Amino acid sequence: MADKHLDTALVNAGRSKKYTQGSVNSVIQRASSLVFETVAAKKHATHNRANGELFYGRRGTLTHFSLQEAMCELEGGAGCALFPCGAAAVANTILAFVEQGDHVLVTNTSYEPTQDFCTKILGKLGVTTSWFDPLIGDGIAALIQPNTKVVFLESPGSITMEVHDVPAIVAAVRRVAPDAIIMIDNTWAAGILFKALDFGIDISIQAGTKYLIGHSDAMVGTAVSNERCWPQLRENAYLMGQMLDADTAYMTSRGLRTLGVRLRQHHESSLKVAEWLAQQPQVERVNHPALPGSKGHEFWKRDFTGSSGLFSFVLKKHLSPDELANYLDNFSLFSMAYSWGGFESLILANQPEELASIRPDGKIDFSGTLIRVHIGLEDVNDLIDDLAAGFSRIV
Repeated sequence: MADKHLDTALVNAGRSKKYTQGSVNSVIQRASSLVFETVAAKKHATHNRANGELFYGRRGTLTHFSLQEAMCELEGGAGCALFPCGAAAVANTILAFVEQGDHVLVTNTSYEPTQDFCTKILGKLGVTTSWFDPLIGDGIAALIQPNTKVVFLESPGSITMEVHDVPAIVAAVRRVAPDAIIMIDNTWAAGILFKALDFGIDISIQAGTKYLIGHSDAMVGTAVSNERCWPQLRENAYLMGQMLDADTAYMTSRGLRTLGVRLRQHHESSLKVAEWLAQQPQVERVNHPALPGSKGHEFWKRDFTGSSGLFSFVLKKHLSPDELANYLDNFSLFSMAYSWGGFESLILANQPEELASIRPDGKIDFSGTLIRVHIGLEDVNDLIDDLAAGFSRIV
């Protein structure tokens, strides 16, 4: 697939005749027990159970193998582990590589459940965590410890959307700790707008719940690994009982077929909304990686091939609880909901003191209320009208 354009790869990845069996889409094969006709067949399946042979349902069926093959083609990996959600992908991918006495180094703008997993679960297992500023660049070398096993990135950062200088970070880590496992939460880029493994990252993790599914109706996590890390990730994730049901694997594969089209619309509409917001007198700043002036914009411009629909903006005013409720409760198109990546536009708010309380070692450099939006597939002018009406509710 490397010689095909992205849209063609998205349509065709994982759709060999072995998986489609005469249909357009891969088959849905639901199974726990997989039957062996002979002892020889059982021995063959056992020997090749990690190489796409039907062995046992938890190892995967044709439906899972199709999705795994597609993800490897699209992200350039040697293997893809499937999980029941994004948080499971993060937690179990880290767990696959750490043991008591190890240290993990994590961006302080990572997804809140990632932070909680490190502090509340890894801490009990004797694994220590420290945090780095998302814009640290090659300065990360000073934070590497002799026992640093995992360096965990997320770019753009959660909520505040800072973009890492990934080449500088990777080069610095490799210089000081060449065997460390570098992982990234690559959900914002859907694994295709930023080709993490091409930048020397070992494992690219996604909550496929967002853009791969694309319709807010299923949960899935993926971890695409390079050759060095794949055997350990594959076997340890399996031992921890991680798997995905066949129906959701099928829906994820189907979502890939329209991913390029959807992302282009998310990019176009979100940037138009971001540019409009930047002109509004109530707005202090807009955190959109594709918008000049956003933190790390130069790295987005250099390293990414596009933008998704998630970004945030900061109001000049710190809204009171009543003001915030009046602002959020009365949108007609923007819904309040966690997650993102579907066809519907979403909105949530964070007060600076709330964000500071969940940001380890991270300073908050704004005082107004932060609003996070996901720009969906509605007409962008209708969305702008809805946001304009929202500003009219702020006195």
